[in-house]
Amino acid sequence: MTAPLPVRPPAPAAEKTPEPPGQRPSSRLLAPLRQTGQLFALALAVARAVFRRPFQVREFIEQFWFVASVTILPAALVSIPFGAVIALQVGSLTEQLGAQSFTGGASVLAVIQQASPLIVALLIAGAAGSAICADLGSRKIREELDAMEVMGVSPIQRLVVPRVLATMFVAVLLNGLVSVVGTLGGYFFNVIMQDGTPGAYLASFSALAQLPDLYVGELKALIFGFIAGIVAAYRGLNPRGGPKGVGDAVNQSVVITFLLLFLVNMIITAVYLQIVPPKGG
Repeated sequence: MTAPLPVRPPAPAAEKTPEPPGQRPSSRLLAPLRQTGQLFALALAVARAVFRRPFQVREFIEQFWFVASVTILPAALVSIPFGAVIALQVGSLTEQLGAQSFTGGASVLAVIQQASPLIVALLIAGAAGSAICADLGSRKIREELDAMEVMGVSPIQRLVVPRVLATMFVAVLLNGLVSVVGTLGGYFFNVIMQDGTPGAYLASFSALAQLPDLYVGELKALIFGFIAGIVAAYRGLNPRGGPKGVGDAVNQSVVITFLLLFLVNMIITAVYLQIVPPKGG
């Protein structure tokens, strides 16, 4: 008599493992909006913490000196060929149009309004912003910022505010330096290489330029410095994946800052040209 064959129990139905919230398609689509909101929230928190006491004077001075030391020489060296290229291009164009007398005004206005603030902001974002992001990111993965919060010390007021203010003030001061050096470089190349007249160069500048042109350049530098500091601080405070994440955050901060700078520059320029009438207009 044969024994009955054992009956195998039915295989349990395969259960679908729920995807973690961070991997859902809707969450991935909303991630850029969420990060944008967090960036604006950090900017507002920094703006409020500026007027809160005690102000970290020593930290501000140290960061100001660091940002200035890593950007002064590159800014001066970059502004010379930049001003020369603008002067040569504008001079060639005005020569074709028969308006050589306006070379000085057009080239100097291009340097003061557009080139100088962008040069300063790009250098600050690339040199100082990356260092700020790496410093804050390394503090974050070592849990120093969490320890500060446990002790009742605000990392934003203690670390972020001095760095953002340092980038802003250095950007304003460097903008004046780059404007002067770029203007002198354009003057030299226009007079020497294109046989321009020094008197016509200066006369066209005084005929077309006005004080609001200088003001808008300084305002752009101030805003660009704020953007560079805020983006670097935000990416440094939110690294992902340990030390490798800090390196990725540094790269992301530079790229994001560049994109925001060009977007904000376009908006400010469009508003300025609509509000301030041209000289003689």
